[in-house]
Amino acid sequence: MLRLYMENLLKAKKLRITPFRIAVLKVFQNNETAVDLATIESSLGGFDRITLYRTIKVFIESGVLHEILISGDVKKYALCADSCRTEAHKHEHIHFLCAVCNETFCLDLIKMPVISHKSFQISSVEVIAKGICESCIS
Repeated sequence: MLRLYMENLLKAKKLRITPFRIAVLKVFQNNETAVDLATIESSLGGFDRITLYRTIKVFIESGVLHEILISGDVKKYALCADSCRTEAHKHEHIHFLCAVCNETFCLDLIKMPVISHKSFQISSVEVIAKGICESCIS
């Protein structure tokens, strides 16, 4: 069932279905949080690193993944919403960084405020909220 979902996701994005792409998607299906490159690499075992970098780039460009930049140049990746497409690849939602476990969550239920300024043309907004996640509180 899970493999069928991943194959349909790749088909919908007009991407070739390969065993490696399925393996990369499985890493995200098993995580409720955003994933850093080291986690992806360790989950895949033996692989070609260049193929992984290209796969992530293609996934970002086609609206499968989005990139989250955390202070200190840490990049994490999360699955996009189903409505995300190459030509409409926006992720205007809040990302939550837990100060205890250091996990990053996409908070899709919270709407971003409309931000405008008379002197600037704003094309996107990124907000990172910091605190303690539900798992670390209990």
